[in-house]
Amino acid sequence: MIDSGYAWLLLAVALGVAELAVPGVFLVFIALAAGITGLLSLLFPALTLPAELAVFGAWSVVTVLVGRRWYTDYPIDSDDPLLNDRGARLIGQTVVVVEPIMGGSGRVRVGDSEWIARGPDLPAGTRVRIVGVSGAVLQVACDD
Repeated sequence: MIDSGYAWLLLAVALGVAELAVPGVFLVFIALAAGITGLLSLLFPALTLPAELAVFGAWSVVTVLVGRRWYTDYPIDSDDPLLNDRGARLIGQTVVVVEPIMGGSGRVRVGDSEWIARGPDLPAGTRVRIVGVSGAVLQVACDD
């Protein structure tokens, strides 16, 4: 039968490989906790399974909190920081009003789709600039 310390180390390696296969920057912290648990289990063979699970749980919390703090203090720069924020990517674009903006509300064409727009009253066909986004509603202003 395999010693529990080696089982924890094997779990750490498996979690590390899983992190490489499906990068999410999360399993690495759990892998660290499993590795620490394995080392402690080898150093202190009298640890029982409940104690090992408690150690693993405690180190999981610690490593995740340290990891979150690290990524807050040292964020990863991106070539396209707005990649997953479609609304923010639209700000500054010039679009055309397709349904007159009356009473502060109308529709504009963005690419091949139409979006609800809020802004000054304007007739269809007017070119406007997107100045803000709130959910699925675009704030527009006259394109001067």
